[in-house]
Amino acid sequence: MGLGDKIQNAAEDIAGKAKEVVGNKTDNESLEAEGQNDQTKASAKKVGEDVKDVFK
Repeated sequence: MGLGDKIQNAAEDIAGKAKEVVGNKTDNESLEAEGQNDQTKASAKKVGEDVKDVFK
C-alpha cells in the first residue's frame, strides 16, 4: 500500500467519523449514516490494499 493511499484512507475514515459525530449531535440520521458508510468504505479499501500487499 502506497503512502498516498494510506493517507487518503485515513482522511476518509476521519471525515466519516466527523460526519457521524455531527449527525449524532444534530439528530441528523442521514448524515450519521453517511459517516458510517464512509468509514466502512475506508476500511474496505484498507483491507483490499493489505491483501494486495500480501501477494507482492
